Amino acid sequence: MSTVDDLISLVKSKNPPCLFHFTDLRNLDSIKQHGLLSAYQLAQRGIIAPAPGGNDWSVDADRLKGMHQFVHLCFWDEHPMEFVARQNNHIGETKFLRIDPEILRTAGVKVTDDVSNKSDVEPMTLEQGVPTLDLEVIFKKTDWRNPEVQERLKASRKYEILIPDAVPLSMIRNL
Repeated sequence: MSTVDDLISLVKSKNPPCLFHFTDLRNLDSIKQHGLLSAYQLAQRGIIAPAPGGNDWSVDADRLKGMHQFVHLCFWDEHPMEFVARQNNHIGETKFLRIDPEILRTAGVKVTDDVSNKSDVEPMTLEQGVPTLDLEVIFKKTDWRNPEVQERLKASRKYEILIPDAVPLSMIRNL
């Protein structure tokens, strides 16, 4: 079995069995028309997102690191960046889209063990990156009351799965 197969099996064992992408509700009509597009693909196609997820700093950081070429997914239906963006009124009410884990079979998928546009974070292939992730805290039963486990959970909520260019509508389960 491959790293990709193993990770897909783990994600499918979760409840719900999916990866996640958060978006402002105002973006849903565009997503229904085009699928989830990277910032780069939106620009290439001349599509203006009604409520882009990043502030000026994060958009610039994404561009500098090449992260604007990816759709950013996560393992949890909550993400620290979503919380901050809502608190700063950068985005409004959000929805966590559920993404089929088979998206991991897409060529060029990368993973990060922290927020991807952070200066010291390097995206890795799934084969390189999955062994560095704390999959136990995501997929196994752990004592979430334990302060050490809480820190591990907090770190795992920042992990990102980076999908090149787009996530097609067929992979979005809850639109």
